[in-house]
Amino acid sequence: MPSSPLNVWRSERREKEREARSAGRMPPGQSLTEKFPVLTYESTRKWPVNDLSRFALDVFGDVENHQRLDFETLTREFEVVDLTFDIHCVTRWSKLGTTWRGVRIRDIVDRAKPKGNAKFLISHSTTGYTANVPLENALSPNSLVTWQFDGKPLEPDHGGPVRGIVDPETLYFWKSAKFLSGFELSATDQPGFWERLGYHNRGNIWQEERFRSDSGFDTRRDVIRSAESP
Repeated sequence: MPSSPLNVWRSERREKEREARSAGRMPPGQSLTEKFPVLTYESTRKWPVNDLSRFALDVFGDVENHQRLDFETLTREFEVVDLTFDIHCVTRWSKLGTTWRGVRIRDIVDRAKPKGNAKFLISHSTTGYTANVPLENALSPNSLVTWQFDGKPLEPDHGGPVRGIVDPETLYFWKSAKFLSGFELSATDQPGFWERLGYHNRGNIWQEERFRSDSGFDTRRDVIRSAESP
């Protein structure tokens, strides 16, 4: 009896996953997906209007030159690049070969001229969400301010009109803030939204740094239940 289309699809996905593991592209504990799951904690009522003309990015904190960049300035005064890389979610899915258009974060930070004591970058969202990373991760060549995914404008479900992507082949994707509104450079670390709730402060995908060792959490759902309990 011939295999059903579903079984054929599952077999092909398993083979792709084996190939990705053999090539060193699948971090431990991850599973391959060809979809793009939507995981956003904030209510849709808090999402910004999906309008690039209303976008502005503030670069502030421990910098010599505070920057406020609208979309026109961003695309006119910085190199726009198309980059392809894999992304990995703390909820254990990995999506390979994703392509994004944007401006490298290192170029934006360079114009702001970080002070010598700046060691961390905190991404800020219009919703109040924050995510903290060491500055060296933010300066990775794969770290972007991006407004286009797979050749199309970035949908609100995935953080549009503009989101950050920070060192995606080293860090879990929660470190890449949706609905981007600012970068704060800081001499001191400032744990972000999920980090304060129990996620690991670093979030390294290769070391499976999903949750703080003292949190007692095993899944994202555990974190949300704890946050929402009275």
